[in-house]
Amino acid sequence: MINKIDLCGAWELALDYDCKGENIQYSEYINLPNTTSNARKGKPNNKRETGYLTDTYKFEGWAWFRRMIDTSAMDCSALELFLERTRITEVFVDGRSLGVQESFVAPHVYDLTEYIGTGEHELVIKVANVGYKTGGGHMTSPDTQTNWNGIVGRIELIGYGKAHCKNVVLKTDISSMTVSVTADIVGAEEGSAVISQLGFRDVMILGQPAKFAFSDGKLEAVYNLSAESRLWSEFDPVLYELCIDIDGDKSRHTFGIREFGTDGGKFTINGRKTFLRGKHDGLIFPKTGFAPCDVDEWLRVMEISRSFGINHYRFHTCCPPEAAFVAADMLGIYMEPQLPFWGTICAADEENYNAEEQQFLIDEGFAMLREFGNHPSFCMMSMGNELWGSKERINEIMGMYKSIDDRHLYTQGSNNFQWFPNVVENDDFFVGVRLAKDRLIRGSYAMCDAPLGHIQTDKPAANHSYDSVIRPQKHADSAEVSEDGTVQIQFGTTMKKVKASDADADFIPEIPIVTHEIGQFETYPNFYEIEKYTGSIKARNFEIFRERLEEKGLGHLAKDYFYCSGQLAKACYKEEMESVFRSELLGGFQILDIQDFSGQGTALVGMLDAFMDNKGIIAPEEWREFCNDALVQAVFDSYTPLSASSFDIGIRVVNFRPDSLKGKNVSWSLKAEDFEKNGSIHITEDGNYFSAEHFTVELPSVDKITRAELSLCIDGTDIRNHYELEIIPNVSEVDADCIFTEINGKAEEMLRAGGIVILFKQSENSIEGFYCQDFWCYPMFAGISRMMEKPEPVGTMGLVIENDHHALAGFDSKRYSTPAWWDIVQNSRCEILDGNADGKHVIVRMIDNFERNHDLALVYEYDCMGGKVVVCSSDIEKLKQSAEGRVFIKSLTDYAAGR
Repeated sequence: MINKIDLCGAWELALDYDCKGENIQYSEYINLPNTTSNARKGKPNNKRETGYLTDTYKFEGWAWFRRMIDTSAMDCSALELFLERTRITEVFVDGRSLGVQESFVAPHVYDLTEYIGTGEHELVIKVANVGYKTGGGHMTSPDTQTNWNGIVGRIELIGYGKAHCKNVVLKTDISSMTVSVTADIVGAEEGSAVISQLGFRDVMILGQPAKFAFSDGKLEAVYNLSAESRLWSEFDPVLYELCIDIDGDKSRHTFGIREFGTDGGKFTINGRKTFLRGKHDGLIFPKTGFAPCDVDEWLRVMEISRSFGINHYRFHTCCPPEAAFVAADMLGIYMEPQLPFWGTICAADEENYNAEEQQFLIDEGFAMLREFGNHPSFCMMSMGNELWGSKERINEIMGMYKSIDDRHLYTQGSNNFQWFPNVVENDDFFVGVRLAKDRLIRGSYAMCDAPLGHIQTDKPAANHSYDSVIRPQKHADSAEVSEDGTVQIQFGTTMKKVKASDADADFIPEIPIVTHEIGQFETYPNFYEIEKYTGSIKARNFEIFRERLEEKGLGHLAKDYFYCSGQLAKACYKEEMESVFRSELLGGFQILDIQDFSGQGTALVGMLDAFMDNKGIIAPEEWREFCNDALVQAVFDSYTPLSASSFDIGIRVVNFRPDSLKGKNVSWSLKAEDFEKNGSIHITEDGNYFSAEHFTVELPSVDKITRAELSLCIDGTDIRNHYELEIIPNVSEVDADCIFTEINGKAEEMLRAGGIVILFKQSENSIEGFYCQDFWCYPMFAGISRMMEKPEPVGTMGLVIENDHHALAGFDSKRYSTPAWWDIVQNSRCEILDGNADGKHVIVRMIDNFERNHDLALVYEYDCMGGKVVVCSSDIEKLKQSAEGRVFIKSLTDYAAGR
């Protein structure tokens, strides 16, 4: 490049709703870069979407943008129009079409060389956000960045010298400290280029300039990097620029010196093992409805992710703009863009083969590699999300990419073939949620994708690892296939039947395994967030959810619902993450998500909201206790140990930092009221994992539930962790005269005497008790379950507890669900009080989801015959078999006895 003209600013605008291109009237102006919606152009949209945010100026059609350009001052030999991020474009100069370009991910570049120095011209750009050759995944989805229309990145006229380079590919070699350079030379068949190494974003020459000849329009060179050059990684994301000068036409290309690879079941960066701590990203930017093209905004969100221990981004059916790669380069984040596809890839001889769509997707992949492949952060590439179809064809497409660009690792997709996972020849790593029907490698699932995970079915503990299912000792169950060779699957937000591959129940990948979309634990909406939607994208779904809650007479509980559901979600996430780090055979994870997902029913699954702002549920410092490059973990069987019992604790250290922890001490302490034990464990081994021998702490004798905290830290480091325990007293006698399962004559006698009766009763009008936080969001997966004729999710979101009520005086509680409540909830059926709550005072309430909004009670009381009835919907016989259950029963009976 030798010069350029920035075309950002005011453009005339015409909106063509009918896509006819007739009688175009430029009656408005718009400042580009922008979208028509963000500029509030077009017809106001009064809809109130519930499944995703509402685009209040939704426009789908052809948008025509016009302005005059003057090429008189362009002293160059070649001229291009550069449109960084847009939809389907057609460019016209003085009414003559210069062609059509369709890429979602790559810049649209048009040749205007013939107009150099010819004065003023009318430039018109038609942008269509209809007629795509493929659905576009989260590039166009209303669930994420909306199907916007406009141009949102750089808009420039770029002038080049007579000879200039294109399609520059840089490949670094960390052993020889060289960079191989290949480029197409436009404008000359032969000549020479001067290559030099510069500091990132400055003109400091670090490497000596060197001249290289090119011929046949191709530059091929090996450039020796400066001896002072450093390797790029998450720990030292040092960047450089390579300057290529061809007779004064200079281009600069960001690069980092790195080698991203695999070693057995682990990823490596520059030969050192690393662990992928990934987040899902669907390009959610609710202030504008589109992904930004400026580095500063990407730095903002990615720095927040880094503060939560994230070192990896997996983009769901999308590829971000170049600014995201630059920000990731600067911060040391390992990126995995994905083809914009979520569906079935067929071979050419199969039914439903779509040659046009498939070729478009293949071209998009090559465009991603061409445009962003030099960025050191571009480490991995995926063929799509939850694909079905031909394994052979998917493998073939991957092979095309690997044959021309081996700088990245490739995977066939995320959770491909679901219950029938496989590895194909060109897979460098595997991403999925299970290795067979009952070999689960994450802790939570939707009911339509059952069996459920251990966090949903098991009592909370700190001992789960996926190693035993990754390399099982016995045969697993295969998924069920119908007689016609098909299987019914959840597909996006609906369902369909697909041809099943042969299920291999003993499938064991020999490449790194990344567990897919872990987490998905929901929180109740924070209605104060509505005020943050100041752009054209509005949270009318939140407004509807608030109205539903108020219509049920429960609006006053909104703050409690948000806070208490968030605390349960946090606890579930901690166990999800710790299970992953206990699993030495995993290569990483991709969480869904630390950020709320705005669509697919409105899935508020983040500790951060959709804006990447902290919800106030957990500080990043606490999150990093269980999600970071180095962790210290406790291993134990129960968060509710018994009074005066021997509590068995193991210590594990996970370390993927460059520095060894061998020789350091793990200090631990267990503190409760009037009780403290502490000690230390010496780390005797090097490596990524260290497990100390278990040790035993004799717990104090307590006569009430006693909170205790187990704290761990590695001396001299920032590595620490803590666990909140509840020591349960021993209660053996639970029978009392005040306990009833129906209001009989004896109960009425006690009530007339002004007494309190404890009634254990399960109403037919009730919902199954479920301790774990709801998965993703109830509206989406309840609908899918109904379509698939499978059980619906329970859909509840944890307890709101009136913990200062006298009925719970003997069952010391927080305001939200803690493990002491697990047996009580799991053995209950929460009563639906809708329209029947008058006179009932709810003591322990179950939060229902925002679609149903049932008034759910686990424990409530009401006045009756001069006394009080306390109703509990748990099964008393099952509670008697549980230490926590017996303490709970005693607390209720003490209340009835006036104690």
